[in-house]
Order: sequence, then C-alpha cells, then structure tokens
Amino acid sequence: MLTLESATVRFGERAALDAVDLEVAEHETVCVLGPSGSGKSTLLRVVAGLHPPDGGRVLLDGVDQAGVPVHRRGLGLMFQDHQLFPHRDVGANVAFGLRMHGVSRRDQEHRIGELLDLVGLPGAERRAVAALSGGEQQRVALARALAPRPKLLMLDEPLGQLDRGLRERLVVELRTLFGQLGTTVLAVTHDQGEAFALADRVVVMREGRVAQAGTPLEVWQRPASAFVARFLGFDNVVGAAVTGAVADTVWGEVPVPEGSPQGECDLLVRPAGVRIGAPDEGLRCVVGTRTFRGNHVTVRLVPERGPVLEAECALRDAPEEGTVVGAGFDAAETVVLPAGF
Repeated sequence: MLTLESATVRFGERAALDAVDLEVAEHETVCVLGPSGSGKSTLLRVVAGLHPPDGGRVLLDGVDQAGVPVHRRGLGLMFQDHQLFPHRDVGANVAFGLRMHGVSRRDQEHRIGELLDLVGLPGAERRAVAALSGGEQQRVALARALAPRPKLLMLDEPLGQLDRGLRERLVVELRTLFGQLGTTVLAVTHDQGEAFALADRVVVMREGRVAQAGTPLEVWQRPASAFVARFLGFDNVVGAAVTGAVADTVWGEVPVPEGSPQGECDLLVRPAGVRIGAPDEGLRCVVGTRTFRGNHVTVRLVPERGPVLEAECALRDAPEEGTVVGAGFDAAETVVLPAGF
C-alpha cells in the first residue's frame, strides 16, 4: 500500500528524516513511535504531501507521489486537535469529505449514519460540535476521516488530548474498528502503551532514522538497542561483557540466556527479572521508593555497587522502604544488546 524509499528531509544541516525506508501493507496498522524530534511527525507530513521530501520517494500502490497534491492522494488525515468545524453540526462535519468528492446527498446521509453507528454515536447527526465531550469529538473526527473510504488513514497523536482512562478505552475500540473495516493505518504517537495496543507493527525512530521495526511482541521482548530499551521505559541497562551464559556487570555476575552474543555489550534486565530475597542472597541493596501499579509494585533498589535497580513484585511481597534485601537475576528476563547503541 505505502512504500518509502530513502525518504530524506533536511532543515539546514539537520536531517529530520535520514534515508528512511518503510513499507505498510494493505489492511495493516503501523504505529511510528519516538521521542520529540525523532522525525515521526515529519514522516507523516511527507506521506501526506504536506512537506516535499528533499530526497527519496513516496509510493502509494506503487505510484510515485512526487507532485501529487494532498487532496489527490486518497488519504484520510486525523490530528490530535480534531480540527472539526465548530459552526457545523456532527453530520455536516462527517459529510465534508463526501461533499468534496461529489457524493450525492442521499448517499451522504447513508454513509454518515453508517459511520456514526460504527464509532458509537448513533443518531448524533444534528448535535452541535461544541456540545460534545473530547472523546465524542475524537469519534466524529474519525468518522469524517473514514467517510471517503481512504486507501490509507493517517493519525497524528489521535488520542493525545484525552484523559488516560478514555484513551485506554478508545484505543481498543479503534483496533476493533480498523479490523472490521479492513482499514490501512499509519499512526504517529509518543505513547508506547497506545502504540503497542493499536499496532500490528511498531516502528521506533531515533534522530530521523528507524531504530527498530517489528511486531509489538518482537520489539517489547527483543529491543534492538539500549536506546530502544530505555525509550520503552526499561531503566535497568548497563554495559557488560558476556562469557558463556554469564554477563560481568557493575552489579556482579548476571545470568543471560543460552546462545547470547559474546563479548562487550549492553545488558537489559527487565524489572520482572530482578528477584528480591534475603540480604545475604545476591547483590545487597537498600529498598528505596515503592510505586503501586495496580496488580504489582515497582520497587527501586539502591545497590551497594552500580546504578539503581528497578524490580517488580506482588503487592503482598513488596519490602518496606529502607529495609536491606538481596537482589538476584533471572536469565529469562535479560536481553543482550549491541554495545553503544
């Protein structure tokens, strides 16, 4: 459906996109993740035709889009601020793209009703936009973007202005809706949870380049570098040297999975892989802060050597702050990463 070949955008000496290659298959949902300034929004603007690339190509269904204006690319665009027309009711907002495509009034009414049913706003055609909640406005914006049956739906931080509880509900609804419609989606977000819940494939960007691409499970289980691991929220990353099934680190010897790459590396230890025991069992640590996460507790351990360790444990097993414990490590929750990336 969508192919980027060496897409490059420069602002002075800085490359906002640096020879990016990317493919999105038909009916696939791809989420582009990255910190501010990583190039993810620039990528979206280049695909949409809002910013011409300085190098490389954008192809839709195999056709080079050089010189093709936004309104002729067959794309649906949805932004975090919704950009609804406040002086028009819900039905008129959803109908906007249909009118631009010359759809008859009768067919417009049928399509509007169909989409409002799909997004959970049946019978809302005559409601004023200003009277809608943030979540309802988001649904109207989605219906408007879907109305002309775009070949590719593009979302820029679509849930960014909504509260956390509403975001978590809507992201599940969106994934279900896209599956029902067979929509092809390219979304940009800074929210890892949103991307991993919504996407068939996740693309992590860093300084204008693709740092890693894969299914949510692949990226989560096997981050490609220390940068990706830290971006995903893992703090237990240190330099190491692997020999056999053991890594030599500032925390001492840490077991790693059989068959791990040997030699100098970075090592990720997931919080679930830090085992809290008696003070004489493993690395001696003082319990720092505890953060309740619903069904588990995140515990920060201050070890006698090396940086702070983050551990996870059941609520009933969480040690008191200030107590002395021992920390051991589970090889199944460690990942050997390339050094220095």
